[in-house]
Amino acid sequence: MAKVAMGDKAPDFKLPRDGGATVALSDYAGRWLVLFFYPKDDTSACTAEAVDFSLRMKDFAALGVDVLGLSPDPVKKHDKFVRKYELVTPLVSDEEKAVCEAYGVWVEKSLYGRKYMGVERTTLLIGPDGTVRRIWEKVKVPGHVDEVFEQTKTEVDAHRS
Repeated sequence: MAKVAMGDKAPDFKLPRDGGATVALSDYAGRWLVLFFYPKDDTSACTAEAVDFSLRMKDFAALGVDVLGLSPDPVKKHDKFVRKYELVTPLVSDEEKAVCEAYGVWVEKSLYGRKYMGVERTTLLIGPDGTVRRIWEKVKVPGHVDEVFEQTKTEVDAHRS
């Protein structure tokens, strides 16, 4: 499966999220969206990333930008993760991995010589027209959310002028 590229139309989805609601990409039509894919709830890097996005949610909202996190974990695990860390970032569940595959982030990984399939930590900025404006691949968590915010602010400001 090919990865989504900048300028591509973001693949649509409709999935369950924490709290029992359903989220579709079409819910964000006409709005900016940061969509971050992460491997697993309640692991050190994924927790740091989700907490960092939660801490900046008001900043993103002030720009008119929504944020969604997406992993293959089930909704019940998302609910527990949200409660444990008081997250305010909505978390979407892709248990079938169809959305991860559509975006090209479900990949073969290797750890200590063992190969397995998993989510490659990736963040996308999707514009109001539904096209992918920015992609951050193979994300390293420290400083990532600040970088996403600054580059998103630049994109949003350029779009307004």
